[in-house]
Amino acid sequence: MKKIILASIAVVLVAAAVGLGVWRERHARQLPLGIVSGNGRLEATEIDVGAKYGGRITEVPVYEGDDVAPGQPLLRIDTSEEQAQLQNADAELRRARESLGYAGQMLRVARHDLELAQIIFKRSVRLVEQAAASAEKLDRDRTELSNALARLDAAQSRIGEAEAGIDGVAAERRRLESVVQESVLLAPKEARVLYKLSQPGEVLPRGGKALTLIDLNDVYMILYLGEAEAGQAAIGGEVRIVLDALPELALPARLVFVSPKAQFTPKQVETASEREKLMFRLKAQVDPEFLRTHRGMVKPGMPGVAYVKLSPDASWPPLRR
Repeated sequence: MKKIILASIAVVLVAAAVGLGVWRERHARQLPLGIVSGNGRLEATEIDVGAKYGGRITEVPVYEGDDVAPGQPLLRIDTSEEQAQLQNADAELRRARESLGYAGQMLRVARHDLELAQIIFKRSVRLVEQAAASAEKLDRDRTELSNALARLDAAQSRIGEAEAGIDGVAAERRRLESVVQESVLLAPKEARVLYKLSQPGEVLPRGGKALTLIDLNDVYMILYLGEAEAGQAAIGGEVRIVLDALPELALPARLVFVSPKAQFTPKQVETASEREKLMFRLKAQVDPEFLRTHRGMVKPGMPGVAYVKLSPDASWPPLRR
């Protein structure tokens, strides 16, 4: 008896499936000339927000489902160590600038000593030529001139070292400032929090993913059409998407992608009917302006039907009421 009941149920299910297929086929045939349809679900571009520098999380001021604006803080990482290093860098920068000032003073003294040594040496040369000074005096003045030149070179080297020290400390300070700035993760654009992957107190590794956002201005539907239909579909062509939950609302969209290759085919393509099984992937992007005015109604994941206009003269099918 049970076998008979199960067999009857199976027959009913098969009949229902066949009936559903026939209904869908008839429904497709009722579409206006130049209009084709494909099933799909709304999807949105996902944005993974990660940490450029790792550290312990101190605050995550958003929740899943929150809408965020560009530049809005999403997560903060502890930077107390970097703040202390910044203070040290400021102190080192002051010392480096003081060293540069002292080196500048030494350079001015060395230049003065060199000018004086040159004057004395030239005078000693004239006096020796006039036999009014000894050769020993000339040798001492020549030695002093050489020493003055060496002191000038040393003073100029100290200037270069001081300037390099300032550049190094300034570069380290900029790096620390960048770490502090990048430790506050900001929303890159208008979006919605899809997943909150980290909590306060956790240590986020360098490059670790903290949140996943969805771009509510980049909503689209992926659909598949046969070879003949996809061959007539053009990039930029008009599309209307009708969601199962909102049958009275048509979402305006446009084709932004038509695959140049079939997504799946039978193992052997020998007959015309088998060749019709070639399916091509298309992407229809919903108008961003429409999304801004219907943000609370249109949600990624909602199933529906995309109607593609193959001919500019074709008329859209009537909406279900």
